[in-house]
Amino acid sequence: MSKLATVYGGSGFLGRYVTQRLAHDGWRVRVAVRRPNEALFVQTYGAVGQVEPVQCNIRDDASVRAVMQSADAVINCVGILEERGKNSFEAIHHHGAERVARIAREEGVSRLVHVSAIGADAAAESRYARTKGLGEAAVRDQFASAVILRPSVMFGPEDRFFNRFARMATHTPVLGLVGAQTRMQPVYVDDVAAAAMKAVDGHARDDLYELGGPAVHSLRELVRIMLRVIERRRLVMNLPFWVGGFIGGALDILQAVSFGLFTNTILTRDQVRLLRHDNVVSEGVPALADLGIEPVAVEAVLPDYLWVFRPSGQFAAIRESLRRLRA
Repeated sequence: MSKLATVYGGSGFLGRYVTQRLAHDGWRVRVAVRRPNEALFVQTYGAVGQVEPVQCNIRDDASVRAVMQSADAVINCVGILEERGKNSFEAIHHHGAERVARIAREEGVSRLVHVSAIGADAAAESRYARTKGLGEAAVRDQFASAVILRPSVMFGPEDRFFNRFARMATHTPVLGLVGAQTRMQPVYVDDVAAAAMKAVDGHARDDLYELGGPAVHSLRELVRIMLRVIERRRLVMNLPFWVGGFIGGALDILQAVSFGLFTNTILTRDQVRLLRHDNVVSEGVPALADLGIEPVAVEAVLPDYLWVFRPSGQFAAIRESLRRLRA
């Protein structure tokens, strides 16, 4: 019988790529999600019955344990960028990570892969980075042999990074950036999934890896690369951190007083704190190359999914060819 893996957050941005790779390699996969009826698409990743979305609340012991029964490997891809109701950074990144690791140890799971983030630090000012750091420590305490992956900003067709800026560029002539000079090392989401598979298969020799792409760019440079891909000219303006803090604070207050009618997915105060620090692979820390993975550059992938934001959409290449014929 094929091995069984439980992927927490297996229908999310990273999780769906991990699930696809597991299914392709012959694993049976339980995709643990809050709303399995919204994750039915994962069933197409494998043969009939090979991939199964199941209901799970990572904040509940019994729920986490139920979907882990008989699993040979567990991959925790659950993470949030904004806090909503009971799904706080502390509940998800810290206590949720501890819960998965503790129950994995109790259930005798052979391999545990925990996805964290570059910048995770239990002493960080940002709640996101601080709870990521606390989660790592809790995972290490509960499951000493766990492999921890720290990706930089991930990009791919479903990302909330390049897609967000590209969508903004279609509606405004000016793009205001908080932390325009902050350095980032974007990593292709499927490269992170490949790293998770290396850990699941026992090919990860170290217990912590920082995962970044082949090049380091400032946020301003990344936005300019995006603008070239979508063939739009926009003024890119740097906003001071104090301005970003004011905007994020106002939007956070609006979310708090709206009784759930407004969710701040634009800019939060915590994201402003994160943007004060570079998001790049640390020197001397094991990385993708140590797993035998050659990272993919942003320029190689962005045109495959950002073409929808071009003025002519899917016909942009045809229009350019016609223009050259006329010249």
